[in-house]
Amino acid sequence: MEKRVVIIGGGPTGLGAAYRLKELKRKNWVLLEKEQYVGGLSASVKDDLNFIWDKGGHVLFSHYKYFDDIVERLLYRGYAEHERKAYIYCMKKWIPYPFQNNIRHLPKDAMSESIMDLIIAQQKAKSSHNFKEWILNTFGEGIANYFMMPQNLKTWAYPLEDMDNNWIKERISIIDPRRILKNILYNKDDNGWGPNNKFKFPLRGGTGGLFSKFEPIFKENLCLGKKVVKIDVTNKKLGLNDGEVIDYDILINTSPLDLFVDMMKPCVAKSGLKSNTKCLKHSSSYVVGLGLKGRCRSSKCWMYFPESNFPFYRVTYFSNYSKYNVPDPKANWSLMCETSYSKYKKIDKAKIVNETIKGLLDSNIISDSDRKNIISTHTIDIGYSYPVPTIGRDKALKRINLFLEDNGVYSRGRFGAWRYEIGNMDHSFMQGKEVIDKVLLDKNEITYNSK
Repeated sequence: MEKRVVIIGGGPTGLGAAYRLKELKRKNWVLLEKEQYVGGLSASVKDDLNFIWDKGGHVLFSHYKYFDDIVERLLYRGYAEHERKAYIYCMKKWIPYPFQNNIRHLPKDAMSESIMDLIIAQQKAKSSHNFKEWILNTFGEGIANYFMMPQNLKTWAYPLEDMDNNWIKERISIIDPRRILKNILYNKDDNGWGPNNKFKFPLRGGTGGLFSKFEPIFKENLCLGKKVVKIDVTNKKLGLNDGEVIDYDILINTSPLDLFVDMMKPCVAKSGLKSNTKCLKHSSSYVVGLGLKGRCRSSKCWMYFPESNFPFYRVTYFSNYSKYNVPDPKANWSLMCETSYSKYKKIDKAKIVNETIKGLLDSNIISDSDRKNIISTHTIDIGYSYPVPTIGRDKALKRINLFLEDNGVYSRGRFGAWRYEIGNMDHSFMQGKEVIDKVLLDKNEITYNSK
């Protein structure tokens, strides 16, 4: 008889696992999703005026042919392709992303300071014990103080000295001072770095327009509106919000790992897992979407705001991703603004919309006349947005996962694995696919085991 596989969560990881089960022609499985739709953090919503909004800034780029082929098959050319046009607003200047590659746009004093500090830092070649030290030792005080430290503090909403520096990989551009000097001398923009310098975006339905296409594929095994509230790993049973109890042989968890462990009472106390989940920290985000009358005057994709006088850390010209993100592409445009928060960085949610609009005015993204043309204001409060790579995280994860996997439980995905460095949509989808290959076909998990 087939072992019964139960998947918790219908985000990219859960959908990746479900898709692989369908490929393998397995029948004894179920996907439980607490919402009435799939997609998780990659889902999209439509407001009352037919503006589309994502849960934060998402773009489609991939490291995997398997994922690319599925995207192509499901969207069937129903996507736009873009070259990234990302900028940083700093000292009242628009600096091409990545900042450290394009410091030629800074005022001369700041540019000179940045390049000299960069050279000195790299000559010293100090070892780093946390993320803050790594920034200073890699880029020097100029780039660190103007952009890297304030931007990361605004994004993570967590003290940088309490974050590890073993997650960086392709997330941050490491620069050669000779390259920077050449850019300065030849007045050259250097903005091609990174895997997302070209990306796709679904034409219809936002990012969720991709993931919603999985629903009919899994309709016989998909249970929407089913929230897990209790987990009994000893007897392999799940308690749901409606009182139903279901059995499993193999459990794939994609929900936040700290919340998942907390539902394992009284097993948690006996195993000592709760002390390990205290090392799992996360930040939250408040997304403010503004739908406007008129035509967008910019071709930018997204922008970063390191300075403290702007509440948001990132703003996206969301209507530039697809003309169908607005009700009428000839008469509307839209902006999506993200502000992070945590116990270390608090926000007043009652004031954040007005503060966001003020920040857009101060940066000249919108004018006073645009303000009069705001016809839609949509907010999304995302409780879990970034799994923070804290010092001690990896040891805690190892202890938790040893216990879980000994009991037939596999926790994967952006918050299931709690590893931001493999938390993109493609990474997450592949974690789902590869964990099924591990438990059913005894294959190695490439993405999850990557360093």
